[in-house]
Amino acid sequence: MKLHCAVAGDAGRPLMLFLHGFPEFWAAWREPMARFAARGWLCVAPDLRGYNLSDKPEDVEAYKAKHLVNDVLALGAHYSAKKFVLVAHDWGGAVAWAVAIAHAGRLERLVMINSPHPYVFWRELSNNPAQQKASEYMNVFRLPKAERVLSANGYARLLTAFGHLEPAWRAELVQAWSQPGALTGGLNYYRASPLYPPTADDPGPKRLRFERKDFMVRVPTLVLWGESDTALLTGCLEGLGECVPDLKVVRAPDASHWIVHEEPDLVCSEIERFVAAKGT
Repeated sequence: MKLHCAVAGDAGRPLMLFLHGFPEFWAAWREPMARFAARGWLCVAPDLRGYNLSDKPEDVEAYKAKHLVNDVLALGAHYSAKKFVLVAHDWGGAVAWAVAIAHAGRLERLVMINSPHPYVFWRELSNNPAQQKASEYMNVFRLPKAERVLSANGYARLLTAFGHLEPAWRAELVQAWSQPGALTGGLNYYRASPLYPPTADDPGPKRLRFERKDFMVRVPTLVLWGESDTALLTGCLEGLGECVPDLKVVRAPDASHWIVHEEPDLVCSEIERFVAAKGT
């Protein structure tokens, strides 16, 4: 598996690894990478498998969590023999939670941005009608027709989520989505995941039996959450501390799912404060 990575900063510095979500790519982290590279970090942002310039396996099974976790562990080992800081958003966050749950010893700190913890998300998808409705798009993304729907009219449906961003960034996104196989690669994360909202014909998460004890995170964790996120509701924060004992939550009432773009100063300052608190 070949993963395209953007790198800022010098080898030998402490590693900060950034994981993007759907439907972005490495450049979602361009501004945070520049800031933290200037502050003495080695910043690395891959295109996750299936995205942009990274390899794009055709088999949906290749997008299951175990493979995505191994990608992150391999990247971490390639760039640093020491523990590293993992920063993640959306689907990148889903991967990062899995890394922290199963391989806490590799992480110095964990920063999660609008990405629900798997146990809490399972609970919300199983029991919260508001979150079930907010997540209905996930079932559309799992359909065979999803590529046709999302690419129609120059990716108009995907671009609606980025209407507030600069045209240059929107053009970069379209270029990334247009890489052969890239849209399918991103959608395969939804197709491979066991977590999706129930329908009349599919109980979805209710067919699973999750236990909190199996999803504990033993890594100091900062969660940044744009409370105006219409897809991932604030119920995803309720009870999170029971799964993540060493937890700090920062809420941004006016920010949406795209808080990294909307409030970069807040995001970077909170991350900087959190990583500087090491050992306190």
